[in-house]
Amino acid sequence: MVWEDDGESDGRSARAPRGIRPLREGVGVTSVELFFDLVFVLAFIQVVALMEDDFTSHGVLNGMLALALLWSTWSIYAWLGNSLQARVGLIRIALLFVTIVTLVMAVAVRQAFTDLRGAALSGPVVFVACFVIVRLVHLALRWYAVPDTRPRVVLLIAAPLFVASVLLFSAAVVPQRLFHDPWLVKASQTGLWMLAIIIDYGRALVMRSWGWHIISARHWAERHGLIVLVALGESLTAVGLISSSVPMTGSLIAALVFAIVIAAALGWTYFDAVAIAAERTLSQNPAQRRVAYARDAYSYAHLPMIAGIMLLALGLHKVVTIIKDNELHHSAAQLGGLGLHALYGGAALFLLSHVGFQLRITRLLRRVIWPRLTTAALLVALIPAAGQLSAVVALGLLAAVCVSLVVTEVLVAGGQRKELREAAIAGGFPPEGP
Repeated sequence: MVWEDDGESDGRSARAPRGIRPLREGVGVTSVELFFDLVFVLAFIQVVALMEDDFTSHGVLNGMLALALLWSTWSIYAWLGNSLQARVGLIRIALLFVTIVTLVMAVAVRQAFTDLRGAALSGPVVFVACFVIVRLVHLALRWYAVPDTRPRVVLLIAAPLFVASVLLFSAAVVPQRLFHDPWLVKASQTGLWMLAIIIDYGRALVMRSWGWHIISARHWAERHGLIVLVALGESLTAVGLISSSVPMTGSLIAALVFAIVIAAALGWTYFDAVAIAAERTLSQNPAQRRVAYARDAYSYAHLPMIAGIMLLALGLHKVVTIIKDNELHHSAAQLGGLGLHALYGGAALFLLSHVGFQLRITRLLRRVIWPRLTTAALLVALIPAAGQLSAVVALGLLAAVCVSLVVTEVLVAGGQRKELREAAIAGGFPPEGP
C-alpha cells in the first residue's frame, strides 16, 4: 500500500516502520479504540458537572470550551486510527498510555478552571498538562508511524500546539496572580482559552489535509457514530446516577422514560439512514474529497452535535433536581431560565448540526432536512410556553416533539430510506441523485 501526502517527501520510506501496520479499506473499529472511547463517558459527565458547578451562562461557556479541547483530543486519534491499525504493535501500546492520561484529564475537567478546596495539585495545570502530553504523544506517533510525514508538516502542527499550550498554561496560573477581582479572573481565563482553541482549530483550516487520508470509510463513519452513541449514553448514565438518590415517584419514572425516548429519537435521526448515506459518500469518493468530507462533516460538524447532547444532559439533570427538591413527591415546579434553554436548545442544536453534517456530505435523503429544520425552530419557539409548564410536563413535550419528528421522517422519506438501508445490508449503495 502506498501512502501519499499533499506535497513533497523528505525521502523517508513509504514502507510502514517497525511495530506499525497500516489500516486497510473496510476495517472497522478495534477494541482498543473502544476502550479509549470509554474514557469519554466520564469526560462528558464531567463536562456536565462543570456546567452545573457554575450554573450561569459563563459556566456553560466554560463547559463548552472544555468540551472543545476534549473533542480535539479525541479527533486527532480518530484520524490516527484511520491510518494505522490500533490493535497491533506500537500504536496499541501508545493508545493505552494515552487512555491513562486522558482518564486523568477527564477527572480534571471539573477543575479545569478553578481548584477544588484542599487540592494538593492545581486542577487547571493538571488538565492542561494532560492535554499537552496527549498531543505530544500523537505528534511523535505521527512523525514515526505515518510515512512521508515531512518536517514542514510536523512544524505546522507543533507551532500552533506550542502557542495554544502557552495560552492554556497562562490561563491556569496567571489570572489568579494578576487580578484580585473574581470576575476579571474568570473573564481572562475564558478569553485565553478561547484564543487557544481558535488557534488549535484554525490550524486544521490552514492545512489542506493535515497530511492525513481516509483509508477506511467504514472505520471513520463507525468511529464517529460510536462517539455519538457514547455521548447519548452519557446523558442517560448521568441522569441515572443523579436519580439513584431520589426516592421512586411517578414523576421520576416519567422523567426517566421521557429522557430515554428523547435520546432514542435523536439517535434515530443520526443512525437510521443519514449515517449510512454519509459512509457511502466517503467510500465512493477519491482520496482528496474523502479528507475534505471527513474534516468538515465529521471533525467539525460533530462537535456541535456533541455539544447539543451535553446541553440536553444538563437540562435533564435540572429536571431531576427539581423532582428531588420538591419534597421528592411531585414535580409541579417549573423548569425555567438556563435549564430550560439547555434542554430545548440542546436538542435544537443537535438537529441543526446534523442538518449541516448532511448538507456537507450527501445529497441523499434531502426530504428529511426540512422536517429537522422545522423541528429545531419549533423547539426554540416552544421555550416560552414550556417555561409555564411543570418540569416533567415540559420534558414530556420535548419527547413528543422528537417522536413526531421520527414519525414524520419515516413517512416523508420512507421509500428512499428503505432502499438505502437494504442496499447497505446487501453491501452496495444506490447512486446519488442530482
